[in-house]
This record gives sequence, structure tokens and C-alpha cells, in this order.
Amino acid sequence: MAPAQRQARATGRHNRAPAQAQGDTLSTYTSPITRVDTARGHHYVDGAGTRVPGVTTILSSGLPKTALVNWAGKATAEYAIDHWDELAQLSPAKRLEKLQKARYAERDAAAKRGTEVHALAERLVKGEEVEVPDEIAGHVESYVQFLDAFQPEPLFVEFSVASYRHGYAGTGDLIAWFPTLGKTLLCDIKTNKSGIFGEIALQLAAYRYSDVMIDADGERDMPAVDGCAAIHVRADGADLIPVTAEGPQLRQFLYVQQVAEFNRTSQDLIGAPIEAPGLTRRRRLEVIA
Repeated sequence: MAPAQRQARATGRHNRAPAQAQGDTLSTYTSPITRVDTARGHHYVDGAGTRVPGVTTILSSGLPKTALVNWAGKATAEYAIDHWDELAQLSPAKRLEKLQKARYAERDAAAKRGTEVHALAERLVKGEEVEVPDEIAGHVESYVQFLDAFQPEPLFVEFSVASYRHGYAGTGDLIAWFPTLGKTLLCDIKTNKSGIFGEIALQLAAYRYSDVMIDADGERDMPAVDGCAAIHVRADGADLIPVTAEGPQLRQFLYVQQVAEFNRTSQDLIGAPIEAPGLTRRRRLEVIA
């Protein structure tokens, strides 16, 4: 199949959300939804300037993170063991402060590594030459080996999507034709050490069944794909891992979205204390010997 044919195939069909995953009402966001990049990251706004929830933010706010809780305890304990002598020289208050912040230092380093690998992966999949920092050289070499092995032909790279029906937006990593598999796959790149967690199925389902893809020319129908996958990139290799992201996973994502919205607005449900009426007989407790 020629590249032009694959492009037509990828853009000519639309990923219609399965009937069991569709809501009865549309969201109230105004077209067009766009991505806004800032020094601290990115977010999404609609045509009226209203913030639109992002897919990863929804998952962070609405889905329990048991593995993250376990990781936080493990990271703190490892820091204490690795810095035992240093911590012993500090006052108890300073020691506590160090331990409380330890997991965030590891998290931020992992996030920085992930951002750098994503940025270089975007250029590599397009066939560009890149200059690689030493600290992520292993990850980049693994991704290069992955590209050589599977020969993915990119159709869309680092693209934004939006769902007006369900009220969310997001950014996908890659839609590519994999000639070795005979499939067009929607892929998300992960660089964490722990492996691929199940929530990626909800993330990819949200992307797959979005209403529109957003590019420099505006909005277009979300192109159809044959399936979804995670690309797990590590310093010692990279794996292509199939992910089931179908109608049931979209429905589950929408449940998570509802929980995230409740978490965001739950305090609004709590009113002020009710004052007692002015004419109230005072009660008195008596101690009976």
C-alpha cells in the first residue's frame, strides 16, 4: 500500500464512538478547542476561552493511584537508606522536610526524562537527526532500535484531539502505519521504569473516540485506526505493547471523568453551619450521684 493510500485510509474513516459509550447530551464547549502551550506545560481552551479538561488531568484526578501510593513509600524509604549519614547530621525538623520532599525529586527527574525522550522521539520518527544528552542516550538508542525493527510510517505525530460530545481534550503521541503488522496504530510513548499500567487503555480510548483532531489548519474528523498500543521505552530496550481501547474503555473513562468533576467541585456541596433559632430553651446536664 503506497503512502498516499495509507494517508487516505487513515483520514477517510472516522472513529465513531460505540453506541453504548455515547452520552445523551452534548457538552457546552464552543468550537474551536485549541491547545495553549505555556512555560509550565499546556492546557486547552474553547472558542470562548473556557478551560477544557485534559485527558491525563482527568485520569490523575478521578482514578485511584494505588501503585503511586506504594511508589511514594518506596521512594521515601530508598532515599532514607541512601542518605542515612547525611540525614543523621540534620535536626529532626530538617530531616523530616528532606524525607517529605524526596519522592518529588525522583518524580520530577522522571518527568523531565519523559519530556526529553518524547521530544526527541517526535523528531526521530520523522527521520530528523537529533543531538542526544548523555543522561537519556540509552532511551534514545532503544527508540532508534524500535524504529528500525518495526519501521513505523508516521501519519500524525504529537497531535491534539477534542471531544465536544463528552467535554475533554488531549494530546496523542503517534498514529502510524506499521507495515510489519499491516495495521494503523494509535500509540502512546511511556518511559517509566515500572511498566505499562492499565489506565493507558482509558487514555487511548479517549483519544481514539474523540470527535476531532486539531492541527495547524484547524479541526478534522478523528481518523480511524486498527488498534492501539503503548511504546515502552527504557534505557535497556523498547517494546510495542498492544492495548485494548474500545467502547467499554471509553465508557469507563467517562465514569472517571465524572469522579474527577466531583472531586473538583465537591466542596461546593458543603454549606455554612446552620444557626440555631433565637428562641430556644437552654438545656442543662445534671450529674446524678
